[in-house]
Amino acid sequence: MISNFDKLCVELEKQELEAANGVASPSTYAQLLVIYLYQNDLNPEIAAIWAVGQKLWKKDLAGTYQALATYNWTEPVANITRALEERVRERAFHLIGRSYSSISLDTVVSMTGLSRDTVLRACADRKWVLSEDGATVNPTPPTQPAPLHTSSEDQLFKLTEFVSFLEN
Repeated sequence: MISNFDKLCVELEKQELEAANGVASPSTYAQLLVIYLYQNDLNPEIAAIWAVGQKLWKKDLAGTYQALATYNWTEPVANITRALEERVRERAFHLIGRSYSSISLDTVVSMTGLSRDTVLRACADRKWVLSEDGATVNPTPPTQPAPLHTSSEDQLFKLTEFVSFLEN
């Protein structure tokens, strides 16, 4: 006998496949995820993805890189997780450049999940200045075209984003 949730799952999967732009709504994905949990349709790779999502949700960058590295991903998931790791790392570099005038090299290593040597090369590529003792990096903000007019809503959003980052 097919349950109401099984029927809903089929309908939601159909909506996902037929979405106009190829991407279903967040509500559709949320419902599908909870139905898969309800159906106990789980496997070790889903658990690993779940662990990565939890680290991202908590803004635990070091934990995110660790969760990504811990599991032996299968294709095509491996390809996507590599892209995810690179995207998280680029966001971290962007955030560091926007938010800090000085930051310890060890913190940059932790926030990017890279080795010390790789971070030093990445900092040099970005023209970030390293202190004489090599313990501190002075990042420069990423270059962006200056907006013609910054609305107070945009300024409030940026301030809120920065304060949120500092609190976490």
